[in-house]
Amino acid sequence: MEIGLATTGFTTLTNDEMAQLAVDAGATCVQLFFTQTDSSCWRYNRPMDVSAIAGAEAQRIANAYRSRGLEITALGVYGNPIEPDPSELERNIDYFIDMMRIAREIDIPFLATEPGSVIQPGKGKELNQSLSDEAYVRLVESTHRIAEAAAEHEVVVLFEPYFHSLLATAKATRDFIEEIDHPNIRVQLDPANLLPHNSLDEMFQALTPYVDAIHAKDRKLHVARGVPAGQGDLEYARFVSLCREHLPHLPLIIEYVDVDTCADAIAHLKQYLQSAALEAM
Repeated sequence: MEIGLATTGFTTLTNDEMAQLAVDAGATCVQLFFTQTDSSCWRYNRPMDVSAIAGAEAQRIANAYRSRGLEITALGVYGNPIEPDPSELERNIDYFIDMMRIAREIDIPFLATEPGSVIQPGKGKELNQSLSDEAYVRLVESTHRIAEAAAEHEVVVLFEPYFHSLLATAKATRDFIEEIDHPNIRVQLDPANLLPHNSLDEMFQALTPYVDAIHAKDRKLHVARGVPAGQGDLEYARFVSLCREHLPHLPLIIEYVDVDTCADAIAHLKQYLQSAALEAM
């Protein structure tokens, strides 16, 4: 299996510098976020103005990676499809569509996102509002609109479950995907995000038929924020074994790393990939 890097944490690098770091680290692909110094227009759970990324500028960014032999597997969106304010929700839907336009223009087949959160300025995530019945209705309605736009742009949107969201478990995520029932809505599996509620075997059993991307990070039990691979409680030997068994064609995209931590996370993952390969011989 191949290893990739999400560009999210490398906010001090240009796209050229990010691409070179990925190559030097032994990655073969990236999941692209607009977080680099020469394309800094991404914020988690917020719609952003990406109108400047078009034409030659979009091609310049993509070429930084492709000229070095790196595949761009997906474009990170992470907007908020459950925003309760109607006008802000429309801004979020427009943002999804703007990102689809970019993905289509530079031939990126997938866009990654989460089910969204209601965040109050100065207070953080409002779990009651984020997990309410009304929020789920908005999620379904927004996703149907996102699916229609994705079909028009010939891209696929991958929803990433997370234990503090409406897609908090593998079963909830599968039920949602089957309710939407659209070929342009699929799953990005991040086992660390489901670790509080599901075993690794439960995750793969429920979601394998719907997964088109895999994140590789880690998480300490009973702690909300993820950590780099090797710094948490995820059973990486079993994780890698299940990936090789069920989804060997997909790269493992490392996230929650930066310039200082990516080398250790890659070494940790490679250790288990090599062990799994030897066991399979």
